Amino acid sequence: MEKHIVKADGNGAIDVNGQVSPVTYTVGLKQGKGRSYEVDIRLRAPRDWLLQRGFERDAVLISQSGARIPVYHDGGSHHDDGNYHVNGRLGPADTISIELTARDDSCTSEVDLMRKYPEFDGADA
Repeated sequence: MEKHIVKADGNGAIDVNGQVSPVTYTVGLKQGKGRSYEVDIRLRAPRDWLLQRGFERDAVLISQSGARIPVYHDGGSHHDDGNYHVNGRLGPADTISIELTARDDSCTSEVDLMRKYPEFDGADA
């Protein structure tokens, strides 16, 4: 069973097809299996801004540490009007604020975790 440890906020940038804009995001830390850590990353971006830059399903978060983390739009949801995403891609019928998420389980030590996610420095564990 995974144990929730802490959440923290960060300031970084979102890169969509080479066009970069500042963004805030949240990282959530859980103790994974064995000695691993699992980090959930969530951010919101304006739908129209994303569409104007050719966004379809994924972008890159440039985190506080400079790490480039792929983030994805969950295209599996449907809309109240019954219209579904075409091939899971973002479209004008989506909500005005789009959530992008990622999960990172590459950190196997606290040192790795703090190097990649300085947002957790000083957060209550």
